[in-house]
Amino acid sequence: MNDTWGGSPAGPIAGAGFINFGAKSMRIPLEVTFRHMEPSAAAEARIAEKVAKLEQLYSQLTRCHVTIEAPHEHHRQGKLFHVSIDLTVPGAELVITRGHNHQSHAHEDVYVAIRDAFDAAKRRLEEFARQQRGEVKHRERPEFQEAAPE
Repeated sequence: MNDTWGGSPAGPIAGAGFINFGAKSMRIPLEVTFRHMEPSAAAEARIAEKVAKLEQLYSQLTRCHVTIEAPHEHHRQGKLFHVSIDLTVPGAELVITRGHNHQSHAHEDVYVAIRDAFDAAKRRLEEFARQQRGEVKHRERPEFQEAAPE
């Protein structure tokens, strides 16, 4: 149960394929791994939709690996899902994690955990894009005036 899900050995959306979700299409390699849980085609489809949206936001994405992890059998109380997203862009790798230490019990729903992780990934990707364009706000250092000698 610790492997990448899919109908074929590489999974249905692994590799540099083209996946079309209506108006949303994805052209980057996507790898989805399920740990300590049964694979879900519905969760994988939701992830593919979210990745397609990220790709629309930042067209230079080159790879995405998403890991969804359920707690081990002996930690089933509360069953909070952990989602990590590893985005590769030219010159950088952005790693986003959401889950186990989250305060809310909302992450007992895998789709909420996926949504929250991709919301964080979107913010991180937007920040990275701003940095690449040189639009990062620089904090002004407060100017200190020397006290006049007495």
